[in-house]
Amino acid sequence: MEQVLIIIPAYNEAENIERVVENLRENYPQWDYLVVNDGSKDSTAEICRQHGYPLLDLPVNLGLAGAFQAGIRYAYQNGYTAALQFDGDGQHEPCYIEKMIEKMEQESLDIVIGSRFCEERKPHTLRMFGSTLISSAIRLTTGKKVTDPTSGMRLFNMTVMKSFSDKINYGPEPDTLSYLLRCGASISEVQVEMHERIAGTSYLNLGRSIRYMLNMFVSILFVQFFRPRGAL
Repeated sequence: MEQVLIIIPAYNEAENIERVVENLRENYPQWDYLVVNDGSKDSTAEICRQHGYPLLDLPVNLGLAGAFQAGIRYAYQNGYTAALQFDGDGQHEPCYIEKMIEKMEQESLDIVIGSRFCEERKPHTLRMFGSTLISSAIRLTTGKKVTDPTSGMRLFNMTVMKSFSDKINYGPEPDTLSYLLRCGASISEVQVEMHERIAGTSYLNLGRSIRYMLNMFVSILFVQFFRPRGAL
């Protein structure tokens, strides 16, 4: 069985973090977890300290990529064999974690994504249109089908953990997934259900979401070809 660390990047999640972590502690105590406080301006870190949650408290805001990379480096240096990216806003359901781990072990995979769409159709929304564009770009450049490339619920094995730990330009984003596929990473998906944010405000408003989708699309089609490619 993989030794999994659940990494929870959190930026201004004071309204959500206790509910998210207590669900893990009470119902899924078999897995370790780490909250990475990404320079929050609210009381996220204070809440974690008050409750004794394992906490990596970053002094400044690094963004999702930096926060997750800090967490995955911690996991790799402390002997974990897999790391799971898990949102701190309550959108992800931990009941699917075991299924993702089993998928990784049974098929010897490098990456398993918790996908909303590997068994269900995407809704016809502007955001899902952007997701479809990214999926198409990944398939065009790698030949691989990824139905939910923007899912924030991703499981990485030790090989990928080492790559994230060693390389400064690795972020848990679709363009990095595409690049890893081109480097030979094996990937699959598991159907999951996700919820809308219950409290707090997402960083990705409509304008930022559109820019994000466009940036990912351009990066996958063009920018990543300038990144040095080698075996994982």
